[in-house]
Amino acid sequence: MSLLHLAIISPFLLAVLVPILYKLFRKVHTGWFILPLPLVLFVYFVSFVSATSTSQPIIESFTWIEALGIEFTAKIDGLGLLFALLITGIGTLVILYSIYYLSKDKEKLNTFYVYLLLFMGAMLGVVLSDNLIVLYAFWELTSFSSFLLIGYWYDREKSRYGAQKSMLITVFGGLSMFGGIILLYIMTGTFSITEIIAQSDVIFTHPLFVPALLCILLGAFTKSAQFPFHIWLPDAMEAPTPVSAYLHSATMVKAGIYLVARMSPVFADHALWLWLIAGFGIVTLFWGSFSAVKQTDLKAILAFSTISQLGMIMSLLGIGAAALHFDGIDDKYHTIATTAAVFHLINHATFKGSLFMVVGIVDHETGTRDIRRLGGLMQLMPITFTLAIIGSFSMAGLPPFNGFLSKEMFFTAMTHIIDFNVFQLDTWGILFPVIAWIASVFTFIYSMILVFKTFTGKLQPEKLEKKPHEAPIGMLISPIILASLVIIIGFFPNILSVNIIEPALSAIMPEFLFEVHISFWHGFNLELWMTIGVIVLGTLLYLSLAKWRKIYGLFPEKLALNKAYDHGLLFAQNGSLKMTKMYMNGSIRSYLIYIFAFFIAILSSVLFSQNAFKIDLEHAADVRYYEVLLVAVIVIASVAILFVKSRLTSVILLGTVGYTVALFFVNFRAPDLALTQLVIETISVSLFLLCFYHLPKKRNEERMAFKATNLVISIGVGAVVTLIALSAHSTKLFESISQYYVENTYTEAAGKNMVNVILVDFRGFDTLFEIVVLAIASIGIYAMIKLRMKGAK
Repeated sequence: MSLLHLAIISPFLLAVLVPILYKLFRKVHTGWFILPLPLVLFVYFVSFVSATSTSQPIIESFTWIEALGIEFTAKIDGLGLLFALLITGIGTLVILYSIYYLSKDKEKLNTFYVYLLLFMGAMLGVVLSDNLIVLYAFWELTSFSSFLLIGYWYDREKSRYGAQKSMLITVFGGLSMFGGIILLYIMTGTFSITEIIAQSDVIFTHPLFVPALLCILLGAFTKSAQFPFHIWLPDAMEAPTPVSAYLHSATMVKAGIYLVARMSPVFADHALWLWLIAGFGIVTLFWGSFSAVKQTDLKAILAFSTISQLGMIMSLLGIGAAALHFDGIDDKYHTIATTAAVFHLINHATFKGSLFMVVGIVDHETGTRDIRRLGGLMQLMPITFTLAIIGSFSMAGLPPFNGFLSKEMFFTAMTHIIDFNVFQLDTWGILFPVIAWIASVFTFIYSMILVFKTFTGKLQPEKLEKKPHEAPIGMLISPIILASLVIIIGFFPNILSVNIIEPALSAIMPEFLFEVHISFWHGFNLELWMTIGVIVLGTLLYLSLAKWRKIYGLFPEKLALNKAYDHGLLFAQNGSLKMTKMYMNGSIRSYLIYIFAFFIAILSSVLFSQNAFKIDLEHAADVRYYEVLLVAVIVIASVAILFVKSRLTSVILLGTVGYTVALFFVNFRAPDLALTQLVIETISVSLFLLCFYHLPKKRNEERMAFKATNLVISIGVGAVVTLIALSAHSTKLFESISQYYVENTYTEAAGKNMVNVILVDFRGFDTLFEIVVLAIASIGIYAMIKLRMKGAK
């Protein structure tokens, strides 16, 4: 295992130690023990910057599941490094912020940081894995760990609801993505992303190409909250603010973006890839920004703004795929969309991370996030207000912040889409710049709402749960760093061009050589006029918000996607409950009928359909008269149990069957089995007799009537088992291993009892694990007895 693999799994290793640290150092905030890890990882990944920008990707690999040919291959190229830096860099700031946000006296910090570390490690595994199976394993782990983080305050119904919703939608997409991975393997014979990309020309014409494309995109769309799967993200805001800042600015929701970017070299040649990504992206951009304006909760505004921004990045990746197929425009427009996507990915992480932390500060210091109760905080919280201005104005795409630069590039990509005479973009493509501009107007509006409805206007102290004041410096450090990056990148955008953006672009579009240069001023071009139009119209609409906001009431609530999800979930729950009640009726007899009927149907059909039934008695031993006698005793006793009226007689007959079976073991020279059978039968009969006195009296009318179903099932099971036993005895595919034990039992294990030696030595691990299982079960039973609640509880 290389140092790179260790970097990926280090969060998991630390997660194991967190409960111990929490126990030993109660007086110290657990976050201080966690903070060094993402910082060290960030520094470690920074050391790869020069390597990825000047040489080939760095690949480290070791075999994970050799039988399936699955290797844990870690790969660092420009794209993986960009995401690794975001995951660890933002992760460091989030953990620092959480130390001051979460009280060590009121919160269960051990579980919080375990969940956070699981998520961090899973995200690193996703972006640094070159093997699709390994990537999928980490992908689903992000869904599981985010479920735990969102439901961290599990005593709140909304937290449980949001966690379940995110889990169901993202896991559904993950399973679809797994189907796409299997289809890619069928087409290429490999799980390696690098090797699949090398075969992209071959698989393009394969009939499974489009199904694989659709499955992969479904996984990406659900994870990155693209319309109509975006509904899980607003409900995920029930998580603590540090979680929201981490998951929804730089990690969880960016996983789908990463997947689309990583798989673009494989699928970008197909028109469906462009239209699905760009189409769903632009619709998500509009719907997210439009929906954000009507929200009254600060985190809800940020949630829908995240949906909108993710749609923007996704649409840019789609348009970037189209640029690969057209040579009729200026070279600089070939890569402008993909460059804007990567650049805005970085910018969004900075301004959105700071805004989430600002909202957390407002909530922490006032006790509410409702903008109807807020206002007038500018003088009381001047630093927080300044941070809000920087983040919101960048999100709105205003100069001189970094969001303005990537938004201008976005406008450039959208306005030149009609120049592409491929995939009918020269016709339907006109919708993209129109929708993009309208969505940008709404983006401007909700950005202004976020700032001015919170910090300006009249202070309403009677509506606040706490007396507002500025946050402690420890809580301000992280958003200050992120806001500083917003300004620094805004003024000096090219500090990232050569070492970060260009290597990432090379991974997404390996056919192109990139020279990224980002500048503020391009003259009075169309993009600048579009920005001026956004500011003018956005300002007018913001000032007249109360007059036109009523349009949101025109949308029927019953047609909302959340309603469809709730009704669908309720239908599934009720349907499954009704179906379950059909066969789970509380009758053990019914359950046994289901089990044995299935047993008979499946095994008998396989036995005869596969021509597996065979009887060869050539090597069978002769049946002796006393064996026939013993069989007769067993049969007579078994049948007699069905007809006797006395419970005592039934117990005696049942014991007769057991003791006769023990005589068979004695006859076949298996004293261990005979002794075990005798002990079990003795205990069983004794227990029956001990509780015999306490059994209720059995009246004649309570006797079970004869049922033909019982007879058919019992005869069927006996017949099938007999046929399988005879066929197994008559079919010898391999030489018996018994001779090996005969020859080696004494020489290898120094034991004369072959059965004991097999159990203890040759199959020692089986016996050990059986003992472990019994020990675990015993501990569980003991725990349930010790923790048993009294009364109604």
